[in-house]
Amino acid sequence: MDVKQRLLYAIFLSSLLLSSMSSLTAQKENYNSTAYLPASWINQASESLMINSTGGNIVIPILLRGSDGPRYVCGFYCNMEGNQCVFGVLISQSRRSNDEYLQSPELVWSANRNNPVHSNATLQLRQDGDLVLANSDGTLIWSSHTRGKLVSGLKLTKMGNLVLFGPKNESIWESFDHPTDSLLLGQKLGPGQKLRASDSATNWSQGRLSLAVGSNGLSAYIESDPPQRYYVSGTNSYPFYEFRNGSLNDLTIPPASGAQFIKFEPDGHLKVYQWRDMRFVEVIDLLDPYVGDCGYPMVCGNYGVCSKGQCGCIETTNDQEKSYFSQINFRQPNLGCSRVTPIFCDDSRDHTLLELTNTSYFAVDSSLDKANMGMEDCKSKCLSNCSCKAALFYYTDQRDSVLESNGNCLLLNEVFSIINNEDNIRPPYNTTVLVKVQDVYVHSSSSSSSSSSSSSSSSSSSSSSSSSSDIKQTILGCTFAVLACVVSLICYCLILLRRILEDSEETEGHFLNQLPGMPTRYSYEKLKSMTEDFSKKLGQGGFGSVYEGVLSDGTKIAVKCLDGSGQVKDSFLAEVQIIGSIHHVNLVKLIGFCFHKLHRLLVYEYMANGSLDKWICGGKNSQSLPWNARRRIITDIAKGLAYLHEDCSHKIIHFDIKPQNILLDQNFNAKVADFGLSKLVEKDQSRVNTRMRGTPGYLAPEWLSSVITEKVDVYSFGIVMLEIICGRKNVDWSKIEEDKHLLSIFKRKAEEERLQDMVDKNNLDMLIHVQEAVEMMEIAAWCLQSDFTKRPSMSLLVKVLDGLVAPETNLDYDFTKPSVVETRAAGHLVIEADNIASQLLPSALSGPR
Repeated sequence: MDVKQRLLYAIFLSSLLLSSMSSLTAQKENYNSTAYLPASWINQASESLMINSTGGNIVIPILLRGSDGPRYVCGFYCNMEGNQCVFGVLISQSRRSNDEYLQSPELVWSANRNNPVHSNATLQLRQDGDLVLANSDGTLIWSSHTRGKLVSGLKLTKMGNLVLFGPKNESIWESFDHPTDSLLLGQKLGPGQKLRASDSATNWSQGRLSLAVGSNGLSAYIESDPPQRYYVSGTNSYPFYEFRNGSLNDLTIPPASGAQFIKFEPDGHLKVYQWRDMRFVEVIDLLDPYVGDCGYPMVCGNYGVCSKGQCGCIETTNDQEKSYFSQINFRQPNLGCSRVTPIFCDDSRDHTLLELTNTSYFAVDSSLDKANMGMEDCKSKCLSNCSCKAALFYYTDQRDSVLESNGNCLLLNEVFSIINNEDNIRPPYNTTVLVKVQDVYVHSSSSSSSSSSSSSSSSSSSSSSSSSSDIKQTILGCTFAVLACVVSLICYCLILLRRILEDSEETEGHFLNQLPGMPTRYSYEKLKSMTEDFSKKLGQGGFGSVYEGVLSDGTKIAVKCLDGSGQVKDSFLAEVQIIGSIHHVNLVKLIGFCFHKLHRLLVYEYMANGSLDKWICGGKNSQSLPWNARRRIITDIAKGLAYLHEDCSHKIIHFDIKPQNILLDQNFNAKVADFGLSKLVEKDQSRVNTRMRGTPGYLAPEWLSSVITEKVDVYSFGIVMLEIICGRKNVDWSKIEEDKHLLSIFKRKAEEERLQDMVDKNNLDMLIHVQEAVEMMEIAAWCLQSDFTKRPSMSLLVKVLDGLVAPETNLDYDFTKPSVVETRAAGHLVIEADNIASQLLPSALSGPR
């Protein structure tokens, strides 16, 4: 092929690609606006289904609505690579009544924006009434939570509302009730609902900016601790805000002459888009007249200073030589500034406040708690509060500053963009921003004398090296001879040890065969076949890996392969003996085991939704669970532990309760797993003697100074409760120093009576049920009492969670103080504190996974 032919071919391919990216024929007769159950759709990009937008993203339609004017499509919306997809609703515009093209669609609602799926993901409208989105590996990603309701089908209305309807065409569930970042004509935003801006233009997941309806009307704010508001309408006469043709309640919008929608942007702007010239264009920014160029929280990033739309960092005055802040990226000043020296609570004596006059802050007129006091008292309040990163002090009347009377003091736990107010363009005029910084004193020492001494020593040793050469050769020869003898001895010992192990294995295998009620014993070859030679790994932990398998009857199983010996062998025997003979709906079922030579394998029932930790500890990108699901999981764990502690023939203490050891089935029922560190205790034995076992962060304080009872499980359960409610790990090293440990925050917020601040803010449903979540945290505090005798039993906890008994309210929030209990009765064994330090090994502090 010559150069001319290649050029013509390239032009042909380019034109074909551009035309496919702008639009692709969508045959109207192939798509309906309604589907009846049961139905399912697979996310597969085929030539007959794919519709490309001008931005290069791919739309795979499921339902279509509209032939003249606004057109809506419901389906999978993916990036060009097809590896990041959401199930959502998109808006477009038809050019004419017989238009067969979907032009430049825009995403206006999505179900799984925080957890995109991949190709071959499945959307199912199930017979039980639930609309479910599952990834290609079967993992449940999103659900309408309508299981058990009388659902007849799914339809896309002419307004772009995705509706699950019943036998009488009544609405069971609507996408309009669960907005993401956009509003369509006719859609309402009411109490309990909010728009959450995307993280960025290229990242669809939730960002930190929210728009909601409250007692003061429409409010826009950034999620922080507590939230900081940058816009409020100031009117509360509307129970909801409705997007009508020409208005959003008291906000005026140009009348729609075509398809139109409102979008809450990643930068905090609220913009109206309308179809013009074959695409959507901005027609008005609704908040800009009230907020201004510098009034948006992240216009200049954290600690950035905005001046007439330009960004910079906090500058010190002429008498201060130090620079406390520097730009994160000098080429992109809008990314904000960072501290030159981080703030540490332990060094609070070195904290000081920079006074920034002629400034303002977007959250001055916010819903944050304000206190009336003088400037010096405001400074002291911030300096004495570790969480305070800055304070705002201002007078509501200019005359107050002349009279030096009290003003308003507002503490900030996080500092966003600051406004340069030199021209008094933004009231209140007399605002002083007090930013906390830390002074660091650096000390140095000289080491020249030691270097001189080292040089002298080197010179001295060099003078004698040649005289000892012969002696070294003699010593080297003797060393090789001794080494050969040692190697021979080690080989002999290894052979002898192997024979001993084989004899031991035969004895243990015979022991397992004699135990009554044991699960099925499988051969190693059989399990290799069931797992397709261990090819599908489900996960990996400290004691080995877990693989997916299938029994001969088609039942899915999970096979855990334990690696190593010693403690691993002990945990294997403990698990087979303990869980193999007990059965409870909230305990994972052990189907079988394999004990063959050095192979130790456990066969469990398959849990479709994996371990709890991946659902609660991933921040805003995690697979978030609604409040009712979290509450049910907490109750399920409590019931499983209550059975272990009180309803078995022996009392069983688990010793390793944590989210990784809680598994979830396809319906999100929770089951306690991993009994490798568990211990059987006689019913009449209240305390046990054992080495320290469990996982750091979940260990009860009495391990260090007192006797061990089943209450160590209650303490760990309290930690897990907090993690479930707060949506974060017990210890998070990515956080700043004072926020790394969940219990430290819990104690601090309890003292401040602000436990509601800890509720998982990445889930709207959690914020709706914030009061119930706070009540649950108080139950967790009961479980975390440092004196284990004051903790409830698990059976009592089950009654409290079921609402049958009132919880304890006289609580101590110092959770980590060891309790000392004197024990003299015969048969009651205590752990010696002196022996614990030597037992704090990783192998002893992590259970099998």
